[in-house]
Formats: sequence, C-alpha cells, structure tokens
Amino acid sequence: MTTACNYDKLDEILARHQYAPGSIIAILQDTQEVYRYLPKFIFPYYSGKLGISEAQIFSIATFYENFSLEPKGKYVIKVCDGTACHVRKSTAVLDQLRKELQLSAAKKTTDDMRFTVETVSCLGACGLAPTLTVNDEVMGMMTPEKVLDLLASLKEDSANA
Repeated sequence: MTTACNYDKLDEILARHQYAPGSIIAILQDTQEVYRYLPKFIFPYYSGKLGISEAQIFSIATFYENFSLEPKGKYVIKVCDGTACHVRKSTAVLDQLRKELQLSAAKKTTDDMRFTVETVSCLGACGLAPTLTVNDEVMGMMTPEKVLDLLASLKEDSANA
C-alpha cells in the first residue's frame, strides 16, 4: 500500500481537475483511489494549492460516508445489512468474516493490511440477498460456508500477486 507522501501524484490529481476548488470532491475521490483512504498529509497540501481551508476540506471528507480517514486493506469487503440481507442472515456472513480474519466492529482492518470488513446499509442488490462486495464487485447469496471459499480465494490471489 502506498502510504508515503507523493506530491507528484497529488499534483497530477490537481492538474487533472485544473486546480479547481469546486472539484474538491472529485479530487478527494481520486486521492482515495490512490491511497485507499485520505491520509492526513493531503489536507494542508490541498489547502495551499487550492486556496481553501483545511477545515473545509476536512468537513467534506468527513461528511461523505464514502471517504475514509483510516487506512484500508487491499480487499475492502462491505457486508450489506439492509432489510432483505438482514432477514436472509447477513449477520452470520459478517460474523464468519470477522471470526476468520480476527476482526470486530471496532477493529475493521487486519494487521497485514490485506482485508477490511465494513457493514453498509444497502448495496442495492436485494434480489441476491445476502450480499457483500469485494472492492465493489457484488457477490450475492452469500453463506458462512461461501465466506470460507471467498477468503481462501482472496488469500491465494494475494499470495500470487
């Protein structure tokens, strides 16, 4: 994972958006795509380059749920806990993920930064309930047993990368 400050990359993002303060949301989205979260060092840098306060940038980053100020793993797994998924036992899927990865509601990312597990209100795939996404790829009709297969596949893929 890229955690070091790379001002050249930040400048590329700013140039792509023509250093427009009104493009701050798109700039933050592109930044998060690079780092998988919004590192603290971007706030003063973007403030100086865009002429808007760090507080304004921070308030945007914390207002939108899609932005994260915490580092995330290589694989971000989002488990749906909407009504359809909940009724079809998404909690058992979530419990299995947390058990296998030694995570909890408080600890969402593995120490090796390979996995992050989060819950979301709805993934919009109710017909496939219970559902989860792995890096935005929807996987439906999940069961605790399918979670074991999924994690084995992701671990193998990660080891071969």
